Amino acid sequence: MTGPVTISLDVNGERVEAQVLPRLNLADFLREHLKLTGTHVGCEHGVCGACTVRVAGEIVRSCLMLAVQANGAVVETIEGLSDSGEVADLQAAFRDRNALQCGFCTPGMLMAAQDLLRENRKPAREEIREHLSGNYCRCTGYQAIIDAVENTARARMELKA
Repeated sequence: MTGPVTISLDVNGERVEAQVLPRLNLADFLREHLKLTGTHVGCEHGVCGACTVRVAGEIVRSCLMLAVQANGAVVETIEGLSDSGEVADLQAAFRDRNALQCGFCTPGMLMAAQDLLRENRKPAREEIREHLSGNYCRCTGYQAIIDAVENTARARMELKA
């Protein structure tokens, strides 16, 4: 059995150093070691999207990534995006469109939606649906979520005009 490994990474703008077991996944590291509980663990198989975070600028399923794989990386969680205001308008749109009902999928859904809006400022509804297809929601039926993302994209375009 291998003992603890030292990792050092930037999480939501703060440098973090920790001793972790090599098999600890990133989701559990964020939740248990850093108390960043916005990263939810749903399926532990990478299919539900509840554990979505951004690592080195790309969204990943943190239940499938080992914490040691994030060594040296910049990691952003929903707490970081929320605190920075990056998703404030998207959060408001989710609230206004009732796109968050139980809230379990919401952090991962917001991370994925923001990723899409960073890549594509004016996505079509089908593009939104496709991009969010890896994030499951059992409550909303997705229409409200797609509406919220579409409304946010439209509002951001109007601000830039």
